[in-house]
Amino acid sequence: MDKFIAIKSFVEVTKQNSFTEAAKQLQIGRLQVSRHVQELESWLHQRLLHRTTRQVSLTPAGQTALRYFERIMDEFNALQSQAQAQSTQLYGELRIASPIGFANQSLLPIVEGFTHEHPEVSINILASDKMTDLVADRVDIALRFTELPDENLIARKLLQLGALLCASPRYLEKHGNPTHPKELIKHNCLIHMDSVDWQFQANEENFTVKVSGNVKANSVEILLNSALHDHGIVKAPYDIAAPYIESGQLIPVLSSYTNWHFSLWAVYLSRSYQTPRVRRFIDFLVQTLQEQDKHSNLSAILSKAG
Repeated sequence: MDKFIAIKSFVEVTKQNSFTEAAKQLQIGRLQVSRHVQELESWLHQRLLHRTTRQVSLTPAGQTALRYFERIMDEFNALQSQAQAQSTQLYGELRIASPIGFANQSLLPIVEGFTHEHPEVSINILASDKMTDLVADRVDIALRFTELPDENLIARKLLQLGALLCASPRYLEKHGNPTHPKELIKHNCLIHMDSVDWQFQANEENFTVKVSGNVKANSVEILLNSALHDHGIVKAPYDIAAPYIESGQLIPVLSSYTNWHFSLWAVYLSRSYQTPRVRRFIDFLVQTLQEQDKHSNLSAILSKAG
């Protein structure tokens, strides 16, 4: 019996709570995973897992064994990372979560550039406008537009992007398209965090409008999705809003009055940053994004929107 493979199979089964899902992650057959766990149990003379047709759960002996086996896997991964750090060649998989708009507009060219330099690295992009659970979805890096990232995660600010107001055609048809920021008090505004004081600038004059609305969220992607469903006016980074504006799903609002910025962050679990490929990709991301003139895109987006 290859004890390391058996331990790896057992740990993956507990992580996925399924022999089938563990087999998919390990890219081996389900029967092989089952045999590895059985061999491990025979070697330890202990039943490690309760098995039913619907679920898998740890026995008391399995709980004890898992703590030791996870330590073994952590030590092995640390050794692998250290060895990789001493090599110029990167390899392995990177799982990156990104808002759909940003993934289409900006992330794909960056990924192509990185994999061209490091062909042994495979990148799995999880494009979604929903908040990603880094642990459950096994995400190495999540890209998020926010003003304050989750304090429970490690975060690195990548850059600031221009932002604008926009709403769906159906919403504006029903409620009217405001011509002055003061008219926003009559509209349902989709609010990020508790940021209800929206600042505007026109003819070198700065002023603030206190807005209100029935949807608040700590994710710009959630608010943008709400706007796409005709719920109100949203303030969004124009890079992420661009594809929806260009397709006509969203229309810019009060564009001559706005001069805002949103921050783009890379967030990750502390253990993820131990791998050289994660560190190198974040460095590559920062360098590439900062070289791009993001603010030059705004006028093009607005002109295409008419």
